[in-house]
Amino acid sequence: MDWGNVTAEDLVDALREVEWSAPPRPLSEFFSRFTFPRSYAKWNSRLKCNLYYYRTNYFIMIIFILGLGFLRRPLALVAACLTALSIAFLNDSFAGTFSEKVTRTVRQFSPHLAAKMRPALTPVIRGRPSAKRAIYICGRPRWVFVLIFSTVSFFLWFVSCGLLMVLWALAIGLLATILHASFRTPNLKARLNTFREEFRAVWRNYSEL
Repeated sequence: MDWGNVTAEDLVDALREVEWSAPPRPLSEFFSRFTFPRSYAKWNSRLKCNLYYYRTNYFIMIIFILGLGFLRRPLALVAACLTALSIAFLNDSFAGTFSEKVTRTVRQFSPHLAAKMRPALTPVIRGRPSAKRAIYICGRPRWVFVLIFSTVSFFLWFVSCGLLMVLWALAIGLLATILHASFRTPNLKARLNTFREEFRAVWRNYSEL
């Protein structure tokens, strides 16, 4: 995959559809080799490749930095968790896995309620879906959960007065992410992984036809 030709929109779409259940990369690999990019094109390609390959490491690092800032404000920590969950719902894989696990848990206590939590069927025309498959969480459109969790987290941010603190912590986390992604030299394993993910995406598109 030529990351120099990948736009920011393509990268965001890939991060939305990719599997986030994979474990983080080992620390020995995460802090292995750092070099200065020789040109803007090299830096641009390296940044996108590392953001995609080390996505789980960056997510954990940002959560850890935010957690350090919330030690004195437990209510702000709850608000941060709800905010992170509402953002995580934007990822198709996470939303589907979350809905499946919740439905499976509810089925153990109330099969009738679990049946109502199944997503609506997508109409099919001539063997193909009539539109892009919509994402449902517990039988409701995804945007409903994103709106509810975002509203509750915003209220908790206002009550805890920790919004300024989280902005500083988030800025530090994002700065650390950009610095690491800019200077971490992509290894052969990262490039092979991106080729494999690209093949899976193409194969998934063919299987949906």
